[in-house]
Amino acid sequence: MQRRTPSLTLAWAFLPFVAVSLLHVGFLAADNPLAAPTKLMLMPLLAVPVLVSARRLVPRVTLMLLLASLVFSWLGDGAGAFFPAGPELPLMLLFFGIAHVAYIVLFARHLSIRRMPWWALVYVAWWIGMIAILGPHTGGLLIAVALYGLVLGGTAAFSARCHPLVAVGGAFFLASDTILAFRLFLPDSLPSWSSPAVMLTYTIGQGLIIAGALVTLRKRST
Repeated sequence: MQRRTPSLTLAWAFLPFVAVSLLHVGFLAADNPLAAPTKLMLMPLLAVPVLVSARRLVPRVTLMLLLASLVFSWLGDGAGAFFPAGPELPLMLLFFGIAHVAYIVLFARHLSIRRMPWWALVYVAWWIGMIAILGPHTGGLLIAVALYGLVLGGTAAFSARCHPLVAVGGAFFLASDTILAFRLFLPDSLPSWSSPAVMLTYTIGQGLIIAGALVTLRKRST
């Protein structure tokens, strides 16, 4: 029997994440109670291709940063479920903020393949625009939201220095949090279907970032 190639094995490793992502978005759209548990499955399943590649492709520091990004994203996804007595939104911002810092270090020091492109300035404009629009509605969370916006925009900007899959993933991640921010602070400004849109763009973003990272590391190992 012919052995599977490493690329085919890696592709199969992504399938559980892709399948559960589609189920989760569908459950959200249908207002099905299975949306909550499937959400908590996403980041652990996305860690599978990272772990499958760990021995052959991923240097230890890079592996730790990839896993840290996924673990803290998972904690952000489940902040309300994991810490029911705590303030959900501040905890979510904290955990995702740490995940984004790990991504920034990963992109800047371990996955970068080019200089920062000029068009990454659009993320500066995004941050200014978001603070101008949402700032008056954030109340006591203004500083936290502004800081989180900086690391979120930083993730998208530094992803532009990486493989195109990572760059597109960073843009989708930014789109997801942008939609979520409007849902949180200007809830009447978006239609109901924006809830599954948050998770659709989020899962696409995270999946492309991890796929692009592993593609980059695979090329460097050959």
